[in-house]
Amino acid sequence: MTALLLWAGVLIDLWLGEPRRWHPLVGFGRCTGWLERRLNKGSDFRRRITGLVVLLLLVAPPVLICVWLMQWPLLQWLLSPLVLWFTLGFKSLGDHIEPIRRALKQGDEPEARRRTAMICSRDEATLEIERTAVESVLENGNDAVFGALFWFCVFGAPGALAFRLINTLDASWGYRSERFLYFGWAAARLDDLAGFLPARLTALSYALCGQTRRALRCWRLQAPQHDSPNGGPVMAAGAGALGLQLGGPTRYRGTLVNKPILGEGRPAACEDLDRSLKLLRYSVLFWLVVISLIQFGWILAAGVFHG
Repeated sequence: MTALLLWAGVLIDLWLGEPRRWHPLVGFGRCTGWLERRLNKGSDFRRRITGLVVLLLLVAPPVLICVWLMQWPLLQWLLSPLVLWFTLGFKSLGDHIEPIRRALKQGDEPEARRRTAMICSRDEATLEIERTAVESVLENGNDAVFGALFWFCVFGAPGALAFRLINTLDASWGYRSERFLYFGWAAARLDDLAGFLPARLTALSYALCGQTRRALRCWRLQAPQHDSPNGGPVMAAGAGALGLQLGGPTRYRGTLVNKPILGEGRPAACEDLDRSLKLLRYSVLFWLVVISLIQFGWILAAGVFHG
C-alpha cells in the first residue's frame, strides 16, 4: 500500500505541479510570518520559549487532524496521495529552474539573475547564477522531495506533513541573524533532527545515481566542513556526483559568508542545471522502484508463508 500511495503522490505532483492558487504551504508560510512579526519580542529567553510554543501550535493541530483522518481506510487511500502532493516540490523545482536555463541560453543574464534570486536568499547582484541554481536543486532535493518521501514511508501522510511544516518554519525562522537567532532556534533544531536521516538518504541517492566514488569521497571528506549537519552531506555528495565544484564565498543580505568548497571538478555551467535535475529524477525513480520491489517481496513472502 505504501508503494502505491507513493507512486500516486509523485505522479500527481508531476502532473499538476504546485497549486497556483490556495497552496496550503503558501498560506502556512504567510501565517508564520504574521505571527513572527507580532510575537518575536522581549528578552532572549522569552523569544526562545515563544518560538517553541508557536511552532508547536502551528504544527501539532494539522498533523493531529491528519492522523485522525487516516483512521478510515477510504480516506487514507484518497487523502494520502493528496497530502504527499502538497508536501512535495518535485515538479516545481524544474519549473523554477527552466526560466533560468532559458534566459542563460538566450544570453539574458539580468533575467537569469533575477529568476535565480527568486529561489534563494542570496544577494541578487553578486550571486553566481549557474552555481546557485545547481545548489538549489541539490539542497531542495532533500528539503522538498526526499524528506517528505522518507517520512511518508515511516509515518504515512502525517509524517510527510509534519516534516514539510517544520521545514517551512525553518526556512522562515531558521536564520542565524539577530532577529531570528532565539525565536527560530526551536525550528532550526527540530528541522536538523527531522532531516538527519533523509539528508543522508539523499546524499546516498546522489552518489548511487552519479559519479559514485567521487561523491562518496566528497561526502566523507568535505561534509564535516559545512556548517549544516544535513546540508553538508547533501551538497558534497551531489557536487561530487555531478563532477562539479560548488560552494565558496556567498553574500547573504549584504554579509559575505565563506562557504566551504564542495565537490571536485569544473565550475557549474548552464548545461549543469539540466544535469542536476536529471540526477534528482533518477534518484527518486531509483528509490520508488526499490520500495516497490521490497513491498512486492513482502507480499510474496507473506503469501508463501500463509500458504
